[in-house]
Amino acid sequence: MNQSICKVALLGMGTVGGGVYKILEKQRDNLVYKIGGDMEIEKILVRNKTKYMDKVDPQKLTDQWGDIINDDSIEIVVEVMGGIEPAGTYIKEALQKGKHVVTANKDLMAVQGHELLAIAKENHCDLLFEAAVAGGTPIIRPLKQCLAGNDITEVMGIINGTTNFILTKMAEEGMEFADALQLATDLGYAEADPTADIEGYDAGRKLAILASIAFHTPVTFHDVYTEGISKITAKDIRYAHELGCEIKLLGIAKNTEDGIEAKVHPAMIPSKHPLASVKDSFNAVFVHGDAVDDVMFYGRGAGELPTGSAIVGDIFDVARDIKFNCAGRIGCSCYQNIPVKSIGETRSSYYVRMKLEDKAGTLAALAGLFGSNNVSISTLLQKTKQGNAAEVVIVTYDVLEKQFMDSITVISTMSMVKEISSVIRVYH
Repeated sequence: MNQSICKVALLGMGTVGGGVYKILEKQRDNLVYKIGGDMEIEKILVRNKTKYMDKVDPQKLTDQWGDIINDDSIEIVVEVMGGIEPAGTYIKEALQKGKHVVTANKDLMAVQGHELLAIAKENHCDLLFEAAVAGGTPIIRPLKQCLAGNDITEVMGIINGTTNFILTKMAEEGMEFADALQLATDLGYAEADPTADIEGYDAGRKLAILASIAFHTPVTFHDVYTEGISKITAKDIRYAHELGCEIKLLGIAKNTEDGIEAKVHPAMIPSKHPLASVKDSFNAVFVHGDAVDDVMFYGRGAGELPTGSAIVGDIFDVARDIKFNCAGRIGCSCYQNIPVKSIGETRSSYYVRMKLEDKAGTLAALAGLFGSNNVSISTLLQKTKQGNAAEVVIVTYDVLEKQFMDSITVISTMSMVKEISSVIRVYH
């Protein structure tokens, strides 16, 4: 900050952009103490200036990117538009022009993050993205800085508030998935098109970012196995409780001896695990390091002010770096290239709910078929009978995914198997 005022441009004035604006205005009297000088939002890029004229100074509004990229007084560009384009182009051009960038764009960072960080390094710029994962809950900066002295072997957690809200309502009120989703939509937790949330894509993008930082290896969204919660039923949640578990949509990244595991899927997790008590729209990330052991970060995962909080924290960090001429000091941490395993090469225990023909020898035949694929049964419960069919719940011991899925493929063709109702991984 070579001048008394650090000038900022804001790309987007939606929910998150509005939160950033409000927080910066509220912090104005404290800026000299927090960043060593003053800060001003010089320009705000919007599609429709008329829509925002009663909310901000109309002189700050523009619908032309050129008004920002060609203004040399603007040192920090804050991207809160979302989506891949035109956000990706704007960020590249800003970095190439020597402007520092703060973004909340998980979609972009999960796919092009390594390329953008390389451009930032080449131009000695900061590119910070704390808000791209877990909203207002700090996790990017802790992984890059506070826990830098650790070899991290696992990062896992609840990183989508919408699905956690839905599963909480199903668990506590016995709702079925469709009803809980409708409630989430009515309350504003779910988008009109909830696909990215309920199918695990949103969490998959966030996990790609976390795995890249934690394991110092480029991991993109396309490397992450994703599975959503739309097949989870209230019955499965009741049975999970009988087994001493909760069902959560987990993002799980592990650095194993033979490669990185990166997957998002519903999982049964023991009720005593700290993540099992994370409810409603809250997020939590659990990290295991060789020096620190286990730590958990918990808080609001989304919303105007929580996400705005993370963005403003990044803006202040950039402003300090500018002031002390040390921008670009913490860039991409991917100095390794560890292979990412396919889902079939990962290991887990499995919960299976199925309907079997109710006759002597059926369970023994089923156990034999599992055994022939090296799948061992830990728990077997017969739940209900309907006519000549019995509902059975099986929990396996830890097994290679491809062996388990091979056994399910064979079992599903057997005449004694009326239905395989549900398959859910069990986290240990």
